[in-house]
Amino acid sequence: MKRKYPVGIESFYDIRTEGYAYIDKTKYIYDLANSGVYFFLSRPRRFGKSLLLSTMEAYFSGKRELFKGLAIDELDSNWKSYPVLRLNLSGSFKTDGQLSAILDYHLRRWEKKYDITQLEVSSFSVRFASCIEAIYEQTGQKVVVLVDEYDQPITDTLDNPELNQKHCDMLRGFYSCLKPLNRYLKFVFIAGVSKIGMMRVLSRLSDIEDISLSSDYAAICGITDGELKWQFRDEISAFAAQGEMTQNEFIAAIRKHYDGYHFYENSPCVYHPFSVISTLKRGCAQHHWFEPEIPLFLIEYLRQNKLLVKLVDNSIDKMRLYRMPNADKDAALLMYQAGYLTIKAFDEEYQSYRLGIPNLEVEEGFYPLLLNLFYTGSDSLDSFDMGRLMRDFSSGNVEGFIEHISSFLSSCPYSIISDSEKHFQNILFILCRLCGLRVHAEYRASSKGVDMLIAMASYRYVLDFKIDQSAQIAMSEIRSKDYGLSIVSDERVTCLVGINISTETRTIDDYCVELYDSSAEKLE
Repeated sequence: MKRKYPVGIESFYDIRTEGYAYIDKTKYIYDLANSGVYFFLSRPRRFGKSLLLSTMEAYFSGKRELFKGLAIDELDSNWKSYPVLRLNLSGSFKTDGQLSAILDYHLRRWEKKYDITQLEVSSFSVRFASCIEAIYEQTGQKVVVLVDEYDQPITDTLDNPELNQKHCDMLRGFYSCLKPLNRYLKFVFIAGVSKIGMMRVLSRLSDIEDISLSSDYAAICGITDGELKWQFRDEISAFAAQGEMTQNEFIAAIRKHYDGYHFYENSPCVYHPFSVISTLKRGCAQHHWFEPEIPLFLIEYLRQNKLLVKLVDNSIDKMRLYRMPNADKDAALLMYQAGYLTIKAFDEEYQSYRLGIPNLEVEEGFYPLLLNLFYTGSDSLDSFDMGRLMRDFSSGNVEGFIEHISSFLSSCPYSIISDSEKHFQNILFILCRLCGLRVHAEYRASSKGVDMLIAMASYRYVLDFKIDQSAQIAMSEIRSKDYGLSIVSDERVTCLVGINISTETRTIDDYCVELYDSSAEKLE
């Protein structure tokens, strides 16, 4: 019988009863259940959070038959059944009244199930507290509360401050009733994509433990390398044979496309589960996760704030990542939470993380989308010769890549925005990344920085941009920062390139070049 892959299946019951492949995460659930009451988890979309909560629901409901052969079946010798209240806030909350409707729906469902008389008081928090107390009194068992996509009403309304604040106030009151009810609660688990709501709506749950960056739970969602190789060893062997590659080559291809997520310093890599499972089911490595999960609020935020070049390969203070202050106003944090950046390295001396794009799926999906947002309605990217740009940079053909980029800019129907240099920097950065070039924006070799550094095998390019000024002014700035001498530490030729962009012609109208060889002698 052909193996079934749970693409889009988030029900633990369906997976276990209908023969779908399942990666055992139940040891983590057992550890959580025996180490505290209140927990919070942030993970990117389609990373397995809903399946995790469904598994928790089955475990706390005492459905031991579903766990035969899994780790928790041997770990737990005293299975008990607890009443479980599961709240799913996925959906759209763009208009007023949608959050009230879904909270009322879940409360009515619980009130009907346990025959609880609805109080005349309209407060959702009072009804929620009443449900928990009444269920405990009826069953004699403490209550389990599971909340999925808790942050959706918040992130959906970041562009609508008034409705956003209303949602925050409503949810803060709703969740705050949990703390005084500690004696009635067995376990509370709240999950979502972002940590925005932790500050805004969960702040009164002071005892809640955030396991998002915990080394003990780094692989609670997602697929580790070991899990991939063991759970899907037959598939790997079959796919490798079909594709005329070795098993190691096939694993390397999967790793390149979907691996690379880190949830604490020096942690093992975690694969995006939806993409891996989709690849195994469909037999090809594509952008399985990215296309249906475009975070429009995040992309629009990046476009409006011109922050892209500061985000990729960006360093961030460790405490900033843990505490998430003003997360809705911090693009780097938003991108990390959404899964478009991940932890790449940890600097012990400065206690900071370096963030970067996790894998090829994100890189190939994210950059074209951003470029098209800069040039709404433009089809210029489809006709842009990426190979030519790569060849020009590889061969030191400055005139060639200037001509190619200039032609691209002039064909795009865009309007120069207020920070024009930053706008151009974003565009060139995206184009270079799409070509697979190693590019660093706002590069610093000392206390001073330049707009961009592009590194090739034989050449390195230091670029500085000006708007409606002159290429010589741009070159003067490069010289003033001593970049011709400060980065030539190997045999590559360093090209200093000053570029001026005209707002009238909407393209490059002037550039100049200076070259340095490995001995730091200027080449005329």
